[in-house]
Amino acid sequence: MPFDWNYVISLFTDVAFWQASWTVVQLSVTTWLLGIVAGFVLALGKQSGNSVIRGAAGLYIWFFRSLPLLVLLIFIYNVPQVFPSTSGWLGNPFVAGLIALVLSEAAYTAEIHRGGLLAVAKGQLEAGKALGIRYVGIQRLIVVPQAFRIALPTLINEYITIVKLTSLVSVISLAEILLVGERLYTQNFLILETLTAVACYYVLIVTVFGFLLKALERKLDIARRQPGIADPIAVSGAQVSTRKALELEHKGEYALELLNGRKSYGPNEVIKGVSLRVKWGEVISIIGPSGSGKTTLIRCLNGLETLNKGEVLLQGAPFLSGIESREKGGAVKQHLDRIVHVGMVFQGFNLIAHRTVLDNVMMAPLYHQHDSREAIRLLSLAMLTKVGLAEHAYKYPHQLSGGQQQRVAIARALAMRPAVMLFDEPTSALDPELVHEVLKVITQLAEEGMTMVIVTHEMNFAFGVCDRIVYMESGEVLHDAPPQTLLKGTDSARLQKFMEGVKIAA
Repeated sequence: MPFDWNYVISLFTDVAFWQASWTVVQLSVTTWLLGIVAGFVLALGKQSGNSVIRGAAGLYIWFFRSLPLLVLLIFIYNVPQVFPSTSGWLGNPFVAGLIALVLSEAAYTAEIHRGGLLAVAKGQLEAGKALGIRYVGIQRLIVVPQAFRIALPTLINEYITIVKLTSLVSVISLAEILLVGERLYTQNFLILETLTAVACYYVLIVTVFGFLLKALERKLDIARRQPGIADPIAVSGAQVSTRKALELEHKGEYALELLNGRKSYGPNEVIKGVSLRVKWGEVISIIGPSGSGKTTLIRCLNGLETLNKGEVLLQGAPFLSGIESREKGGAVKQHLDRIVHVGMVFQGFNLIAHRTVLDNVMMAPLYHQHDSREAIRLLSLAMLTKVGLAEHAYKYPHQLSGGQQQRVAIARALAMRPAVMLFDEPTSALDPELVHEVLKVITQLAEEGMTMVIVTHEMNFAFGVCDRIVYMESGEVLHDAPPQTLLKGTDSARLQKFMEGVKIAA
C-alpha cells in the first residue's frame, strides 16, 4: 500500500488535532511551571540544616523518581474508586494527568535546581548574611535568580521531556495528540500516515516553545548584557561630602570587643582565648603567618563563624556569644538585628553576579528600608563616587577589574553606614598593580576616622596607617601594640623572623 501523503497533509487542518495540541501545551506548560516551583522547594528542603526536612525531601525525590509515570497516572485516576469524594476533580483526566505529571516532575526538577543552588558561589551567600539579609531575602535577592539562570538550559530540556511524556496521559482517556491519532488509525488503518502527523504536531510544539525558552535563556545571560551608561547629572549630584554620611553615634567606650573568644573545628582549636578591644576611630591590622587563625578570628567578629566560647560586644552591647554560653533564641536575634552595624569586605569580593554595581550597593539598604529608594540611590552613588567608581554604576561585576570589584565591595559595606568595618585580606586576590587603588580607599577611610579591623599581608600599609598591630600565631595573639613599638624591636624571635620577610617603609 503506497504512503498517502495527501491524507497526512489533510490532518494539519483537522480541528481535533489542534484542540489536542492546545491540551498538550496547557498540560506541559502548567506541569513545567508547577514542577519548577515545587522542585525548588524540594531542593531547598534537601539542603536544609533540619534533618527531618532534609530526610522528607530526600524520601520524596527518591520515591517519585523510582515510580513509573504510567503507574502513577493510572493510580491517581482511579483514586476516586476508593475515595469517591475526590471524583469531582480526579475524575477529570486533565486534572488527574496534571497532578501525576507534577508529582513526578517535581522530583526531577528538584535535582536540577539543587545543581543550580550548589553552583551559586558560597561567598555571595556570606555577603548577604554579612549585610543582615535573612534567609528568605537571600533566596529571593541572591539565590533564586542565579540558580534559575544556571539551571535554565537543563530545565528547557526537561520541558521537552514533559511534552513527550504527555503522550502517556492517553491511557486515562485525555484527548491529547496521540489519543486523537489512535482513534483515527483504528478507523482507517493508515497507521504510518497518522503517526507521521502526530510526530509533526509534537515537533511543532517542541520547536516553538524551545525557541521561546532559548530566547529567555539569552535574555537572562549576563555575559550578553552591555554595560549601561551612568547619568552624568546623577553622578555629579552624588559628589557630596560622605564624611557626614559616615558619622555615627559612639555608644560605649569600645566600638567592638571580643572577650575570651575560642573557636574549634572538632578537636582542632584555631582560636585560643583571644580578647580584642577596638576603640572608636581606631584602625587595627591583624598580621601573622598563614594558618595562624587571622581569617577565622575576623569572621567570628561578625558571626560568619560561630564561637564555641566567648562573647562579642558591639557598641557596648551584647552582639554574639559562644555556642556553649548562649541563651536559646535571644543570642541569634540580637545578632540578626545588629549585624547591619558591622561592614564586611571579603578577600574574594563576593559581589552579586547578576546585579549591576549600583544594585549591589543599594540592595541591603533597600532590603532594610533605611530610606526612600531615591535617597538610597543617591547615597549609593555617593559611596561609589567615594571609591572612584560612580561612572561604572551600571556595569556588572564581571565587567570590572579585580581592584574595581573590591572597591565596589567597600562601597556596598559603607552604604549600610556601619559602626565598624572588617576587611579580610582585601588585596590578596588582586594583581600587584591593583593593590594600590584598594589600599588608597582604605587609607582615606582611616583618615576620616572609620573604625576598622583589617587582616592583611601588606606590611607597609599596616605599619604606616594602622594604630595597632595584632600579631597572631597558632590561634593566639602574641603581640598587640602600636606599630612604632614593634618597629623598635621585641624579644620575640618568631615575630622578628616573620618581619624579616617583609619590607617596612621608613
